[in-house]
Amino acid sequence: MADGKQVETFRGVAHPWLCDAMGHLSTRHYVGMFDDAAWHLVLLLGDAPHRAKENQRGWADVRHEIEYLHEVPVGALVIIRSALVRIGSKSITCKYEMRNAETEVLCATMISTSVRFDLKARASIQLEPELRKSMEAWLAA
Repeated sequence: MADGKQVETFRGVAHPWLCDAMGHLSTRHYVGMFDDAAWHLVLLLGDAPHRAKENQRGWADVRHEIEYLHEVPVGALVIIRSALVRIGSKSITCKYEMRNAETEVLCATMISTSVRFDLKARASIQLEPELRKSMEAWLAA
C-alpha cells in the first residue's frame, strides 16, 4: 500500500476525562479521535457526510487495525494526519497517524477499511464514478 497525500484531519487534547486510571489516553478515546479524523478525510475525498440522509449513502467501517506506539499522557496535544492508501470497487483503506503536537513523536497509527453503504438497503454498494475520480486524485498526489 502506497500512501497517498497526507493531510491534517484532527487536533485535540488528552483531557483528564479522556484518560484512564493510569493517566494516559484511554483506548476508547483513541478510536473516537481517529473516527473524527475519518469524517474530515471523507469530506476532503469528495463525500459530504452531512448529505448522507438526503442521498441515502454513507460508510460502514469494517476493519480497524490500531498500533499503540507511544503513551499519550493527560494534557498532551495531539494531531492526526490521514491518507487514502487504497481504493477498491466498494471500499477504501485509509491510514491515520496520531502524533504528539509538541514533539512530533508518533503515538499511534490506524489502518481502516470502510465500505460504501446504501443506508436504505443496508448493504454495500459500488463507489460512485464521480467519488472514485475525486479519490483517485488524492491517491495519486
